[in-house]
Amino acid sequence: MSYNSNPGRKREAAPLEAAFNELLKAYRLEDKFKEKQLISSWGEIVGKTIADRTSSVFIKDKKLFVKLTSGPVKKELTLNRSKVLILIEEKVGKGVVEELICL
Repeated sequence: MSYNSNPGRKREAAPLEAAFNELLKAYRLEDKFKEKQLISSWGEIVGKTIADRTSSVFIKDKKLFVKLTSGPVKKELTLNRSKVLILIEEKVGKGVVEELICL
């Protein structure tokens, strides 16, 4: 008779990334995680110049709101909205944000 000390555990170890993704799915936190990932990597996505002139970034109803302190940068970002959305999709995945709104 064999004794299994931990019957709830899997025999094979899962890679950490796969286990983390399963955990996010189980608790339905994938979208929130991707939103936080996007906000934290805003400077990496748009570059130092725009990031330095950004006062706040937040997401509401799949819309990314960016508050800028410079008028010319705001205009440039508004004109290149589609390019920024493509960069966002490449970084965090599709469906996180559908629209970019510059304030």
